[in-house]
Amino acid sequence: MAMAALALLEDIANGRIRRERVFRDHNDFLAQDDDWLISRFRFPRAVLLELCAELGPNLERETMRSHAIPVPLQVLTTLGFLATGSFQRELADRSGISQSSLSRAMPAVWDGIIRMSTRYIRFPYNAVDQPNIKMQFAAIAGFPNVIGAIDCTHIAIKAPSEEEFAYVNRKHFHSINVQIICDAQMRLTNIVARWPGSTHDSYILTNSMVGMRLQAGRVRDGWLLGDRGYPLKTWLLTPLTNPQTDRERRYNNAHSRTRSVVERAIGQLKCRWRCLDRTGGCCYTALTRCAALCWPVVCCTMSRIGMAYHLVRWQHRQMTPTQDQFMCSPTNKPFMPANM
Repeated sequence: MAMAALALLEDIANGRIRRERVFRDHNDFLAQDDDWLISRFRFPRAVLLELCAELGPNLERETMRSHAIPVPLQVLTTLGFLATGSFQRELADRSGISQSSLSRAMPAVWDGIIRMSTRYIRFPYNAVDQPNIKMQFAAIAGFPNVIGAIDCTHIAIKAPSEEEFAYVNRKHFHSINVQIICDAQMRLTNIVARWPGSTHDSYILTNSMVGMRLQAGRVRDGWLLGDRGYPLKTWLLTPLTNPQTDRERRYNNAHSRTRSVVERAIGQLKCRWRCLDRTGGCCYTALTRCAALCWPVVCCTMSRIGMAYHLVRWQHRQMTPTQDQFMCSPTNKPFMPANM
């Protein structure tokens, strides 16, 4: 008997006896109420279920080794990371899956959302789409024929191993420079997220599809509003550098009030999706995986989906030390319906 026990201990020590694997129960986030879901994943249960249904066919995997991660858990943990900027280890602990499994699951969710982006983020080249946009812009400060407000924003990243200097922006941190165009209701109509932080805003526009099409005369009766970082063009109006007359000052005032919508849209985007804001933690994934280039498109698409479902706006609020310091709170004003 003693010899048998010693032999068993030796087998265990040498790894010849396989220990039974223990699987942790996946946390059923969708069992929570809508307020809880919105605060962590930015969407109520009904919208989350629709997202899971649409993304599911590309996320379901069969595995012979262990239980596959359920599609809802893949989608929700990815949204939770984008929404809070939390490190993957924290999300893994809350969801009951390992950090490595979460890391492998997230890119597939990003890819699925990016494939949806063209349905939600569309520039109004068509004359049929423009009258309502122009009317809404004109209602702000009387500025006519505006089809979009444009600006760029920096998304902080960790220093890449290749061409590191190209990613250092004018504020002396590493970033990618992301172009955003929106309409008067802060609906995003264009995003370009592929240029290093040192790239000038005007260069990004000139080399973007929107810039090239506008330069080619694709839109003949409408213009963008940009800040002084952009050159004046027939389709792009900028502020006067040194206004001298009352008329020039009125122009600058109307221009500033109208164009400020894009600054608010960017602020709202970073408020809702904290992974895009420096205070939420810079993008830690290596650029060779293109994660830092995917996140802005994914987050913009999610914001447009939220607007399509008439979800409430979000604004900063003071949080207690025990609360998520980067959480945003809903106001009572609903989004205007999106014209898809």
